[in-house]
Amino acid sequence: MRLRIRALDGAHDRTAFQCGEPALDRYLREQAAQDCRRHIANCFVALDGDAVAGFYTLSSASIPLPDVPEELARRLPRYPVLPAIRLGRLAVASRLQGTGCGALLLADALKRCLRAEAAAFAVLVEAKHEQAAAFYRHHGFLDLPSRPLTLFLPLATIKKALPQE
Repeated sequence: MRLRIRALDGAHDRTAFQCGEPALDRYLREQAAQDCRRHIANCFVALDGDAVAGFYTLSSASIPLPDVPEELARRLPRYPVLPAIRLGRLAVASRLQGTGCGALLLADALKRCLRAEAAAFAVLVEAKHEQAAAFYRHHGFLDLPSRPLTLFLPLATIKKALPQE
């Protein structure tokens, strides 16, 4: 399997995509292109040939400083909120789940976050359920104790973990 990851455009056929989560399927088919046009979120798709194998979205976000675990917060400036990048949705086609496609999408998203020209403290995710949260924890994300199923990964951690291009 050789996947290419590209920014979503009108040429990508999204109609057959199914990941097992109807809300995510519907988002890709009906809302993702509008969010891109309106600069609400950027959507990136993994292509297996011409078929959409998975996707994720990135948008701006913030994390209130009191939500950050104290051991990390004490090393940060005392701003009321910290800039972040929201990994809003990440989904893999049912037929490819368990093949590493999700990890590939996540790695691509984290690399894009590192290359962003706007500064951010962390990547933020709001997991749909505990299984999704476990996926992110496996990849180093930390829980925000005050917000169930919300996790974050500092960009400094990403920078240390990913090879520089």
